Amino acid sequence: MSTVLNTPIVSALADADMQAVPAALARAAQSARALAARTGTPLVVARNGKLVEAEIPLEVAKTGNSGAPVH
Repeated sequence: MSTVLNTPIVSALADADMQAVPAALARAAQSARALAARTGTPLVVARNGKLVEAEIPLEVAKTGNSGAPVH
């Protein structure tokens, strides 16, 4: 299941707006997990290079941690 990366992603671009992109993507991913958990909708995630539908338990959506890194 998707989770927040253990190592933060840092933009190599000098533009201030581009520096904010990794954090914005992390917030969007967390929001998608929370919405999927609240509505019981499967979340499409990549596992071992394949797209799969994953059920997101509500407690995982709140913490953002399921033990598997996002790549």
